Parts: sequence; C-alpha cells; structure tokens
Amino acid sequence: MKSAAADHIAETYALGTGAWTVAPVTRGALGQIWKLTGNGSSWAVKELLFGCDEEQVRREAAFRNAAAELGVSSPRLFPNREEAYVSQLPAALGGSSVKLYDWVDGTEADPSDPQTLDWCGRTLALLHRAGAGATEAPNSWYEQCPQDTDWAKLHEAVRREGMPWADELDRFIATSAKDLGRHVTPSGPGDLVTSHLDVQPQNVLVGPAGPLLLDWDNTGPIAPERELAHAVYVWAGRNHFHADSARRLVRAYVAAGGPAAVKGLDAFSMLFATAVNYVYVQAECAVDPTVTAAQREFASEQAVATLRNPPELTAVSRLVEAVEGEW
Repeated sequence: MKSAAADHIAETYALGTGAWTVAPVTRGALGQIWKLTGNGSSWAVKELLFGCDEEQVRREAAFRNAAAELGVSSPRLFPNREEAYVSQLPAALGGSSVKLYDWVDGTEADPSDPQTLDWCGRTLALLHRAGAGATEAPNSWYEQCPQDTDWAKLHEAVRREGMPWADELDRFIATSAKDLGRHVTPSGPGDLVTSHLDVQPQNVLVGPAGPLLLDWDNTGPIAPERELAHAVYVWAGRNHFHADSARRLVRAYVAAGGPAAVKGLDAFSMLFATAVNYVYVQAECAVDPTVTAAQREFASEQAVATLRNPPELTAVSRLVEAVEGEW
C-alpha cells in the first residue's frame, strides 16, 4: 500500500488531520493487514486482495455487533463518512477495497491454555445463540468439493507450470481429496445459524482485557455442529489432538448453552470441505497468470503446507470417540 493511502484512509474515515503512516503487519489468505498510525492513535486496516462483496461486509458488521451484545469481544469494524463498512482506494493508490478496525496489541492465542479453551467453547456457544434462525443455505465452500474434472484440469496446469509440488498434488487428489470428499454433504433444512466460520487460534488475539475474535470476513450460515466440530479439531491439536483439550472446549460450549453436538464423522463435513477446497484454490492461484507474483508465491507456500497436513479420517474418528460422553 502506498504511503499516500494513509492520508486518504484517515480522510475517508474522519480520523483527523496530521501525519499518518501505514505499515504492513501480516498477510492472510484474503487480505493484508496494515497498521495505520497518526493523531496519537492506531488503527488496523484490512486490504482485501481479491475484491470485495459489500453485502458480505454488511453481514459481517451486523453479526459482529449482535455477537458483541452477548459478550463476544472483538475489534470494532468502523463505517466511513458515508456509513459504508468498506471503502475503495483510488486507482492511483492501488484501487483496493479496505476496511477499518480497532488496533489491539496482543499475542496469538495459545490453544494449550485451559482458560483459552474455555473462552473458545463459550464464544462458540454465544455465536450460535446470536446467529440462531438463519434461513439461507450455507456457501458451497463449506458443503461441496471440486469434481474429478476440476482436479484434472488443475493438475495439468500445475504440471505445465513446473511446480515442484505437482506430484504431491497428484497424490492428494488420489487419496485425501477422495477420502474426505465422501463425507462432505449439504446441510439438512432447518437448525442453521449465522456464525463466524473461522474460529482458529490465528484468528484470536489475546489483548490486555483477554481474548478477542478477529477476521469475521467469512460470516455466514452453517449447521452449528459443523462449526463446533471444526473448532474442536483445530483447537485440540488437529491430527495429533489432546483429548482433554477437546473435552474442555466442548464442556465450556455445553455449559454456555451451545445448541450443537458432535456425534459422528458427518459433523466434520465443514472441516473436510474447507481443507480440500483450500488446497484447490491455493494451487489454482499459484499458477494464475492474472495475479501478482507475490500472490502466486504466497499461494504456492499455502498449497504445500496444506497438502502435507490434511485431516486424517482415523484421527477424526478417535476425536469423535473422545468427546462422545460430553453430550
């Protein structure tokens, strides 16, 4: 982001005059986080690297505010002078869509910390209570996987570009993608909630007042047991999970009035779908000539990392057994 963008953002959000600066902080799958500083204060700017759905941002803001009323702590998402929650930089400043949040100093959550696990379980329950009664169908990202023809076309492109992980992708397509995909199904009608859909340790910042939930970009409808199952897997240690951690999170969820229960492999449909789809979209981006070289490099790194550590059905089955007495 060009330094001149700092003054433009400050003006757009009525932050006051002065010497504004912007510095890169971290990069995620969908955007770059920048720290905007000036006038004695700091703000977090999220630059959306792949475009923006303004209706989705309105959904994010509304749900974040509803969850805050029930006690879910998170950085505020601010509207600009025109009461919009997303702003467009001029073409001369890069043309990106940006969002403005509170800046919070803190550290990434430690999933081995018992109090953090309690917080996670309670927070999921509050999210599911805040989002009860959703009527829209979940996004296909959470309920469908690429077809054989999609994989064949992608693998051909990866080989043609000479990517060093082409053979790893081939093995993934023949094994994990097929095995996990068999357990990916559409949600049944009813009992859906609107929720965060990305409650992972890297999206929780522990600040001076405790944990805060970040990155609400994916807000949307889901079957609550699917989000709970996803969270139990990632917070308890993934394939090498700690049963006590899984049970602690679940107990906190149940105690806080969470409506869902994880009772079989079908509850992990969201986990399996997102794991498979993430490999696909990152591999696709890694050979996409229309994106920047930096975006292709990031996507290649992400593809390799996820190819080498997909969910294992045997581990997930043991995880189901570990929590089956908690309902």
